[in-house]
Amino acid sequence: MILEKVINRIVLQSEYKDFVDKYRDNILTEFKGKIHSIYMCGSIPKGTAKPFKSDADFTIVCVNSKDIDYERLSNIKDRLLEEYPVVTKIDTIICSIDDVLSKPNEWGFWIKIICVCIYGHDVGEKVPPIIISPEFILDLNTETKEEVDRVRRGLLSNASDNSLKTRYIKGYSKRLIRALYSLVLEDTGVWQDDIIMMKNAILNYCEIDSALVDYLYACYLDSNVLVEEFLGVADEVYSYFENALNAMAASRTSFG
Repeated sequence: MILEKVINRIVLQSEYKDFVDKYRDNILTEFKGKIHSIYMCGSIPKGTAKPFKSDADFTIVCVNSKDIDYERLSNIKDRLLEEYPVVTKIDTIICSIDDVLSKPNEWGFWIKIICVCIYGHDVGEKVPPIIISPEFILDLNTETKEEVDRVRRGLLSNASDNSLKTRYIKGYSKRLIRALYSLVLEDTGVWQDDIIMMKNAILNYCEIDSALVDYLYACYLDSNVLVEEFLGVADEVYSYFENALNAMAASRTSFG
């Protein structure tokens, strides 16, 4: 099965049009000549965003990702959040053209399947069709352990501010649900970016304790839980995920 794009066309609600235009113009002005293309994913380009509740997710593709200074990028974000309170948060991912083309099952998947181009030539069109397979699922999760360790042992464990804890718990919950969902892609045949549909598919196809999945989903909706309790459940979920991934890798090796 070949993965289809999550967002086929941009449907911006009127509340967000000026914001998206301003973000694009600010980025192009601040990093003149260094931007190849700009992308969005999530509820805003889908037209399902909720004012004052939804965040904005951008991806910038350039020739050299080191050309983008994070402090200058952060200044743009801060200005826009002040000007457009309708957006709760702005996240921006940066990658290079080479990242997208040389890692089709990682960055290529992100740009081709998850994102929609709002400026420039869509480099995702150069990424070959992505076929759902154990190899793809393994490649897709190449950096999952590193990401989990970064949040588990760094950001979340050391966060002293309650708002930061809430944000990290929400983000970590979503990351683990996405990881579990990747395990069932051969069953669903599509990539979902709707968290409730991900959860339901995991419950239908994964042999994991449903209470663990329900807990993660509840934490995604309301992150006001004890960090120690959350991490205990998150560790159990990740252990299941890692074992499933290792079994998939071993099976691929056996039959390869």
